[in-house]
Amino acid sequence: RFALGIVTPSLLFGVAWLILGKLGLLETRRASGPSTVVAPITLAQMRDGGAATAQLANFRATLPSRTAIAPAPNVQNIRMTVYVWNAQMGLMFANGGKVTTESSLMAERNLRVTLEPNGDNSYLQTQLIACARELQQGAQDCRSGSHFVTMMGDGGAVFLTALNNQLRALGNEYRAEIVGSAGFSRGEDQFMGPPAWQSNPQAAKGGLIAGVIRDGDWNIAMHWASLNNVRYNPDDRTYDPDAINWLSTDTHLIAVERYNANACETRPVVRNGQRTGEQRRVCVQSVVTWTPGDVNVVHGRGGLVSLLTTRENSTQMPNAIIGLRPWNRSHRQAVTNLLEAIGLGGQAVLASEDNLRIASRISDEVYQDRTADQTYWMRYYRGVEETDSQGNRVFLGGSRVNTLGDMMEVFGLNEGATNAFSITYTTFGDLTRRFYPDQLPTFDAFDTVSDTSYLRAAHDHAVATYGRQTETVQRVAFNEAVAESAPVVARRNWAITFVTGSADVAPEAAETLRDLGRNLTVSASTFVEINGHTDNVGDAALNQSLSERRAAAVRTWLQTNFGRNTFPDTRMRQVRGFGPSQPVQPNTTEQGDRKSVV
Repeated sequence: RFALGIVTPSLLFGVAWLILGKLGLLETRRASGPSTVVAPITLAQMRDGGAATAQLANFRATLPSRTAIAPAPNVQNIRMTVYVWNAQMGLMFANGGKVTTESSLMAERNLRVTLEPNGDNSYLQTQLIACARELQQGAQDCRSGSHFVTMMGDGGAVFLTALNNQLRALGNEYRAEIVGSAGFSRGEDQFMGPPAWQSNPQAAKGGLIAGVIRDGDWNIAMHWASLNNVRYNPDDRTYDPDAINWLSTDTHLIAVERYNANACETRPVVRNGQRTGEQRRVCVQSVVTWTPGDVNVVHGRGGLVSLLTTRENSTQMPNAIIGLRPWNRSHRQAVTNLLEAIGLGGQAVLASEDNLRIASRISDEVYQDRTADQTYWMRYYRGVEETDSQGNRVFLGGSRVNTLGDMMEVFGLNEGATNAFSITYTTFGDLTRRFYPDQLPTFDAFDTVSDTSYLRAAHDHAVATYGRQTETVQRVAFNEAVAESAPVVARRNWAITFVTGSADVAPEAAETLRDLGRNLTVSASTFVEINGHTDNVGDAALNQSLSERRAAAVRTWLQTNFGRNTFPDTRMRQVRGFGPSQPVQPNTTEQGDRKSVV
């Protein structure tokens, strides 16, 4: 038998959940006032927790001016419609303003990029379709719509499948594709619920959550429910007291408004999908949201804590840069230059506090949010911890930019890396298809909606031009002191079988291990503890050895199939065997002897 405990500040798998350790968080420092500000990632925190890396600070980007460049025959015009999202700080720095400014990274590459903020996925789709229609009519370039849009990668399957279904009417070659990633959400997207749900996830049964269904933050709550074996009621018109229930909203901010207003409604009661004839009045107890929605909860009604966020699910929500395949292929150098500028902009933001400040000022100019300013964007890019009116301390905000090395890493192009983008795209596409087969009966495979050739070219050119420091990859070091005091937010058992009397994984266990690997790739900011167990039949010393070899076999399987960058030895905190001393399941049958609980 085999028990695997994966422990995070909010995530713990396995029956061996009393073992030590939670999550490796970013180092924090105390700031003035009531908040704890997460410091920018330092060089010492890169490369698996501190191994020597090239000096990121050696890269010196020319500071962008505030004067927009004029159109010119040798300058490629690009229109981008972007989410209002701090993960794009590198893009902001690279562009210099709403329109590319003089001396900026974009201007240096003969690009003139106009940025338009909009978070409506339907609008993003119409912008790409408008451009595609002009191309289909014979234009070399499009004067309407957008050349590129940005959105969240975990929603990519839903977004791209719907979009490409419409684009196919223009011809088989018309397809939207992911070409890069400007950054990640690192905490600002979160599932917030009552403290009682954190200490006892089963208390969430019967809860009513406000949020955008089939959206990225819905994904976080659904991931949490899956890890805690809490059922989900997919019908937002009924109420199931034995499952989590949803109040569907159009935006993440409206979800917070409904919570702050203590919105209630009367619904028919269902059990096991069948109406009971009973009616029950239910009120919003929880939300899924992102900045500034999380801030509005804490500054409003309060009473909620972070149950699961993109700090723990650190590869769940990559920024997705999406363009049109025909335009990309006919403007290959422009796409390559765009990605190089964004990656170098991310590197500049990481290298200098002043550059982050500049990117925050540009974000304010581009997003034009009347409730925010430059200080706001900078504060919540880093992430802070604040106290609500009921005394709960909640982490708010948190994003990270990508360097070119980070982009290569997330698409699995670095040595030892796995394609985390593909995993998150597929994992949450499968989740939506499972619960909403009518809306998403199938979705496009990731390799049909992505093209990394532009990123490879941008990376190789940057390395040749600036040196190896452009390959720097951010890896957050595990902080054991922080880990020990962080709350556990998920518990789940995984059943893995081995060949009887052997450390060879049984063939039928492969899919379980793949599911485990995918979940741990999404929840990348976690320690992994592997504990092997056997029954008490036979020689105790042989059983002890067998349990150790089975634990090691699972570590090897994860590292082989998901990459040592995703599962470095420093993440595999403990791999140990208990032999027959701590049985995790009765062994009264041959089948029981072969089963491992994970």
